[in-house]
Amino acid sequence: MVEKSLSMHEPLYRHQCRVIYGDTDSGGVVYYANYLRYFEAARTEFMREQITSYKSIEDEGFILPVVECHVRYKASALYDDLLVIETCLLDVKAVSCRFNYRIIRQGDGKVLIQGYTVHAVVDRTGKLAKLPGTIMERLQKNSVKP
Repeated sequence: MVEKSLSMHEPLYRHQCRVIYGDTDSGGVVYYANYLRYFEAARTEFMREQITSYKSIEDEGFILPVVECHVRYKASALYDDLLVIETCLLDVKAVSCRFNYRIIRQGDGKVLIQGYTVHAVVDRTGKLAKLPGTIMERLQKNSVKP
């Protein structure tokens, strides 16, 4: 079973986004599922900066689908809030990896959301696979638990 710890560790990547009207409900509160999109945006930029782009991974014949996710809602983000999504790579295994996230409202520093996603490594046929050594080395270098 995957550890449920939501702690954040270096190296920590910070991604900013502003809540757009289309991400909110009629009350101006971010719709709950959109936090997973914010996680994805931050994870994508973390990967691009620290490891390699998802496009490069796909070009090599691999996909990293989400196979598990958890979101802990502590407070709501609102329309026009500027958010900071912190991302860290917690764990890298032979055919999976886990990212932790924390979403903070920049204006007051309040932690709104904490969560994680677990990703399997699969080839184009959907079978579990191992990433090439260079990508795996970069992942391990940037994770807390290599």
